[in-house]
Amino acid sequence: MALRWIIVFFGLGLVSAKLTGDTETDVDEGHDWDIFNINEAAGLDLLEGDIQQEETSSRNSILGEKYRWPKTIPYYLEDSLDMNAKGVILKAFDQYRLKTCIDFTPWKGEENYISVFKGSGCFSSVGNQRVGKQRLSIGNNCDRLGTVEHEFLHALGFWHEQSRADRDDYVNIMWDRIEPGKEHNFKTYDDTVSSALGVAYDYGSVMHYSKTSFNIGSEPTIVTKIPHFMDVIGQRMGFSASDLTKLNHLYNCTKSSTFVDSCSFEEENICGMIQGPGNRLWEQKSSVSGGPQTDFSNMGQCKGKGYFMHFSTASAEPGDHALLESRWLYPKPGAQCLQFFLHNTGAADDVLNIWVREYDKANPSGKLKIVKSISGGVMGSWELHNINLNVTKKARVVFEGVRGKSPSKGGFSLDDINLSCTKCPQHIWHIRNITGLLATTPAGHKLYSPRFLSPAGYSFQVGVYLNGRSDRPGYMATYFHLTSGPNDHNLKWPCPWQQGTMALMDQQSDVRQQMNMHRMVTTDPGKMSSDGTEYYWDNPRKVGSKVTASDGSYYYRGPGTGTSTFITHSRLKSRNFIKGNDAFFLFSLEDISDLLASQPLPRSAVHTDAGLMKAANQGAHQGAANNPAVVTAVALSVAAAMLVGSMLFALRVRRSRRLQESDEVVIIQDMPGFMEVSVSGQSTKELPSARTTP
Repeated sequence: MALRWIIVFFGLGLVSAKLTGDTETDVDEGHDWDIFNINEAAGLDLLEGDIQQEETSSRNSILGEKYRWPKTIPYYLEDSLDMNAKGVILKAFDQYRLKTCIDFTPWKGEENYISVFKGSGCFSSVGNQRVGKQRLSIGNNCDRLGTVEHEFLHALGFWHEQSRADRDDYVNIMWDRIEPGKEHNFKTYDDTVSSALGVAYDYGSVMHYSKTSFNIGSEPTIVTKIPHFMDVIGQRMGFSASDLTKLNHLYNCTKSSTFVDSCSFEEENICGMIQGPGNRLWEQKSSVSGGPQTDFSNMGQCKGKGYFMHFSTASAEPGDHALLESRWLYPKPGAQCLQFFLHNTGAADDVLNIWVREYDKANPSGKLKIVKSISGGVMGSWELHNINLNVTKKARVVFEGVRGKSPSKGGFSLDDINLSCTKCPQHIWHIRNITGLLATTPAGHKLYSPRFLSPAGYSFQVGVYLNGRSDRPGYMATYFHLTSGPNDHNLKWPCPWQQGTMALMDQQSDVRQQMNMHRMVTTDPGKMSSDGTEYYWDNPRKVGSKVTASDGSYYYRGPGTGTSTFITHSRLKSRNFIKGNDAFFLFSLEDISDLLASQPLPRSAVHTDAGLMKAANQGAHQGAANNPAVVTAVALSVAAAMLVGSMLFALRVRRSRRLQESDEVVIIQDMPGFMEVSVSGQSTKELPSARTTP
């Protein structure tokens, strides 16, 4: 018997696959999980599938003012949360700040706050229940941006879209296809209980059930009366425009927390932008000889619309320059992201400089500082640029076009400028002719992005199955891979707690209306291969495969992690993910190791958080609760633990900062071959010093 088990053991070892660059881990296990599938698999039976509220309790949270939160909501991230979930939650908060006036701040002892934990599914209460600690669960498979936004919308006071009183005017409920005992999840509430806030029924709401919610077999339980919307309902990409309208109305938002400005140049006043002190001008155009034939916003689809700003270097003399300056801007201190589309048909030595003109008492006319210079690169197409700014006072953003010495047949064109108080995505992957690729690429074929470098120095790339894996056609699949790079000898292995963000850009003109499709994965240094012999996120030279490029150079690609159900092809066509036959992926790889430390508790939590005191006293003799000495001892113990936790948290942050500071000397963050490039392989050249002084 013992010999038989030894043979079996070694047999399994022999057949266990070693990690390679072709190894893939599907975080969704091949499923297109919706919130209700996740909760049903977890054995949860909640109101409407994900609402933690008794059937008999009040349901007037939309109408009841007492259920409103303040516009700045205290939150606490419990230790039970997965690291990836913590990062996704913080990204969701950024979306609320960008698109609404709602902000989130770490709990500092406020009476009511939202405590996020890893429960057995995804669920929340509706509205501010004023119970002190109000818990919201982000469990397994709930760590998607749209899912987190959905649950927090419940907490902010919203029911599901198909619960509206006018629901039956827009969809048919197929009652005979609903799982027995689940019919109550399809009730509607009249306008004495819930309010549509004057907004039309929204098939695209992130709060709408999917078409197969609570179904018995494969047939839909919800059929839209307009067939086009059958594959639209149930989206979990993010807020729809109507979601934002309702939320901003409910909370009396007049502006968002971190949005600064957006301009598509459709109006004659060009968004308040002005011509600066150059000897040439930027002109508002709908097409240009030797330049773009349409704007980027509308791509020529709207007659009488579609404008952009153009500086002609073809008609200028060498050294001539034109300045286009934004209106006065008042961004919040900290990181800001400037996003714009550039169409370059100028000469190779024509330069576009991006400046910031800051104003203060010492510089009432404004002081200019250069941010970036762009020259050459991909020519003759609209290209996306993201530039990080650090403006601390009233300022203007200045676009300066400079004529070079070489002959020019065109110039610079700008469109769809956005500025927000957020960090920019680190890298852009421009996929050209994606319509043609979708038509010709077989399922199971994987297209790889160029390699990119993270701020910490890790090299990575993303693999995309445009027409899905062989076993999941009809979907686009995406997988994140670490690759070998120039800093590997200086980096920690296995790669610890780096969160990769893969986002397919919804190319709307205004960043507030974009519904980018996100997916995040995090490198857990303790994750092992299926046979337990290798670390999954180890150096790709150890656990990856050698990849040889067409020029004979080579690198190593490690195993991938992602999802085979990133987005359906029907949803791919429902927004502006494809525009002008092109698509843009936005990538970032960020260190989230600081989230390993417990979020510090406020000192007042010892007295105000009843849940914490109850947990501290759990298991103690009931009579001891009335003993002042015991209560004092518990309080002192908790306070001491809090102090130690805060000290450890601060130490980790300081140590992280020291490491980053020391790494700045040795970590390469950019090099040839690690740049924003398109599928065609052309890169954008950036010149940090090619500029004039306006």
